[in-house]
Amino acid sequence: ENTTLIKNIYAAFARGDIQMILDHVTNETDWIFEAPSNVPYGGKRRGPSEIIGFFQGLDSSCTDMKLSPEHFVAEGDSVTTFGRFSGKAKATGTRFDVPYGHYFRIENGKIAYYVNLSDTATLSAVFGAASSRSAQG
Repeated sequence: ENTTLIKNIYAAFARGDIQMILDHVTNETDWIFEAPSNVPYGGKRRGPSEIIGFFQGLDSSCTDMKLSPEHFVAEGDSVTTFGRFSGKAKATGTRFDVPYGHYFRIENGKIAYYVNLSDTATLSAVFGAASSRSAQG
């Protein structure tokens, strides 16, 4: 059931249905992607009103995005996925294709905690010196 939820979240991302994703987080969900400040969608966010900034950062900085999950590991209330994230940085025109690991903790059918691990050194190089991200803490 939890794996199905995450597969549906990925499908929503693929079709640009960010509202579906936001509908499946709690008001207290921690959404974490620690990255250098020039990665526009990096940062720590809490609840849908902040989490939308993650998706706005992606939209404002990337085109041709594709999330390709390769492995799903589920145990109890946790789902972990591994795969690749590819796209093109709008600011530099540079293409990227990096590995990722996503950890989700599910509570009552909603994402309560999310951590995104990726090759942030490559992403930082791809985005260059420009950043549209405000300070996130």
